Amino acid sequence: MQDQVDSARQALLDAGFPNDGISAFYVSQPGQHATHELGGDRDKSPGAKDTPEGLAKGAATGGAIGAAIGAATVPLTGPIGPVVGGLVGAHVGSLYSFSEMKDKGEPEQGGENTVEPRSPGMMIAVALPDGDEGRAVQVLRDLGANRIEKAEGTITNGDWKDFDPLSLPHLVS
Repeated sequence: MQDQVDSARQALLDAGFPNDGISAFYVSQPGQHATHELGGDRDKSPGAKDTPEGLAKGAATGGAIGAAIGAATVPLTGPIGPVVGGLVGAHVGSLYSFSEMKDKGEPEQGGENTVEPRSPGMMIAVALPDGDEGRAVQVLRDLGANRIEKAEGTITNGDWKDFDPLSLPHLVS
C-alpha cells in the first residue's frame, strides 16, 4: 500500500503538482479516530440516535399495560399487584423497543445511505489550483485508483490538518 502511495505522489509530482500540496496519510477504522476525550469518534453511535425515545416509549407502553394487568389481579395480589405489574411491564416494554432499532447499513429514518464511509488505509490528497481537477483525477485513474474523492480543505507543507475522517466521501464520477 505504501508503494502505491509513493507511486501516486511521484506521478503527481511528474504532472507538475507541487510537493508541499500533496499529503499522504493513514485513515483509521471508523470508531478509532479518538476525536473524543474518552476515545471513539462520536458521543452517540449513529444508529442509536432514536434509542432514548424508543426506550421511553416502550417502557411507558409496557408499564401501562403491566399496571392494568396488575390492577386486575388486586383480589389475589393486593395493592402490590399494579406496582409489580407496572415495573415488569416497563422492563418488557423497554426490551421490546430494541426490536425497533435499525440494523447495520440500514438508512436512518428519513435519510439515505448513498455513499459508503471511507475504508481504513493509506490515502493521498493533492491541493488543486483552479482547473486542475481533471488532470489530477486522470493521473490517479491512470494509476488504477477507483475511489477518488473531491473534498474541501487546506494542505500546507504536505499536511492536511483540517481533514475530517468522519465525513462521507464525495466521489468523483
